[in-house]
Amino acid sequence: MADDTSLSVACPVCQDGGVRSQNKRWGGRTGAERRAERRQRFIEAATEIWTENGWAAVTMRGVCATAGLNDRYFYEEFKTRDDLLVAAWDGVRSEVLGELSTLFNERIDRPAMETITAAIAIVVDRIASDPGQASILLAHHVGSSPLQDRRALALQDATQLVVEASRPHLLDDVDEAALRMDTLVAVGGFVEVITAWHSGLLDVSKDEVIVHTSRLAEILAQRYLAD
Repeated sequence: MADDTSLSVACPVCQDGGVRSQNKRWGGRTGAERRAERRQRFIEAATEIWTENGWAAVTMRGVCATAGLNDRYFYEEFKTRDDLLVAAWDGVRSEVLGELSTLFNERIDRPAMETITAAIAIVVDRIASDPGQASILLAHHVGSSPLQDRRALALQDATQLVVEASRPHLLDDVDEAALRMDTLVAVGGFVEVITAWHSGLLDVSKDEVIVHTSRLAEILAQRYLAD
């Protein structure tokens, strides 16, 4: 049976001049819902290909084949292949930052260093358990300026997340600029450590990565945290 996404949505009697309203239900779903589903199928297909074969293997034709959709729908959602790659990258990044945000919110009344260690463990565990997604997050993506830009932006996002999570635990009269710079150094250094570990350049165990980076975080935290 043909995929129902191949059906035309033209409606000669619609008041909008022939285009079926996005609120009109078709097969139990609105046009907006169906479009969102198609977009997600493209992103999931790109992520699947990327985790198995690298970002360079993500092509429009391959993604359409994996998603079971034609290129007309692809170009409804993405102007270029890079737009799709960015969307797939953002999806993985949002999962990780969302998990960390939830952890920080749930542990707001716990000692700060316990929470920092727990956050480090979450990231390291994810890298160890899902090498495919790790390669999406950690690769430098030489040859793709949009992906390199997203990686740099993610570093800033993660820094902001850590700074905001630390606020309930800060000492009085903390130097905000110094806090942000030191946090950026800490987050960036942590990313480089787990990148080297993921790439096999560091021959250490998962637990060793967690213990070592937590120890370095504690040294830095003593300058800013009250607990």
